[in-house]
Amino acid sequence: MRGYGLNRVRVGSLSSKGNDPISPEPGGGAGDWRNMSSPVAFLFDLDGTLVDSVYNHVRAWHVALREQGLELSVWRIHRKIGMSGGLFTAQLQRELRRSIDEDGLKRLRDRHADLFRELSKDVPPLPGAVDLLKELTKQGLPWAIATSGRMRTAEMNLKSLEVDPQKATVITRDMVRYAKPDPDLFVEAAKQLGTATQGSYVIGDSIWDMYAAKRCGALGIGFLSGGYGKDELERAGAMRVFDDPADMLVHLDELAPRTRE
Repeated sequence: MRGYGLNRVRVGSLSSKGNDPISPEPGGGAGDWRNMSSPVAFLFDLDGTLVDSVYNHVRAWHVALREQGLELSVWRIHRKIGMSGGLFTAQLQRELRRSIDEDGLKRLRDRHADLFRELSKDVPPLPGAVDLLKELTKQGLPWAIATSGRMRTAEMNLKSLEVDPQKATVITRDMVRYAKPDPDLFVEAAKQLGTATQGSYVIGDSIWDMYAAKRCGALGIGFLSGGYGKDELERAGAMRVFDDPADMLVHLDELAPRTRE
C-alpha cells in the first residue's frame, strides 16, 4: 500500500506551552494510518463542540438585533447557530418578515462580532476538549478544526484551546466559498490534511454539521454540548452521539483506526 509520510500529511498540533502532546514519529509500522490509502481524519466544528461558546453567540446576536430594533426570540436564534452567515441572515429576514439591506446586515454582523468577543474573553474549552486533541496527536491521527465563523471571532476560542492556527489545520469561513450546511469547510480541512472526507469523521454539535457530513461522505459524530438533542442529531445523520469531548475520549478506541498492534 502507498505510504503517507509526514511530508504529505499535516498533523494537527497544539501550541507550545510546556505540555505539548507527543508528536507521532515518522515511518510508522503496519498499523499506522499513514500506510492507509486514505487516512481517517477527525474534522471538528469549534463553537459548542470544542469550546463552550454557543450561548455567547446566541446572546451576541440577540443584543445586536435588539439594538437595531429587531425582536427575535433567543430560542429561534439558537437554532441557527452553526449555519452559514448567508443562510442565517436569509432565515432571519424570513422570520422577521422584513428585508434588511446590505448595510444593515453588515452592521449586524460587525456588532455581533464585537459583542461576541466581549463575551468570550474567558470562554472555557468544553470538558475533555484539550485532552482529546492531545490524544489524537499522540496516536498520530490527523485532526483539523473547521468553523463557520471567521478568524475574527474564532481566534479567542482557539486561544482557549491552546491551538495555534499557524501550526494546526484550522479552516474558517473566509477560506471557503460556502459554509455549513454545505460541506466546503470540512472538504478543505481534509484536503489540507492530505486526505479525503469519505470515511473520515465530522464532529459537531448541530444538525448543520451533520448535514454537511452527509453531503461530503463523512461519518457524523454529534455532541450534546451545543444544545441539540440526541434524536435531532441522529435524524440529521449522526452515527454516534456523545455528551461532549470528554465522553468521546472515553470511547475513542471504538472510533480510531489502529495505530499500533
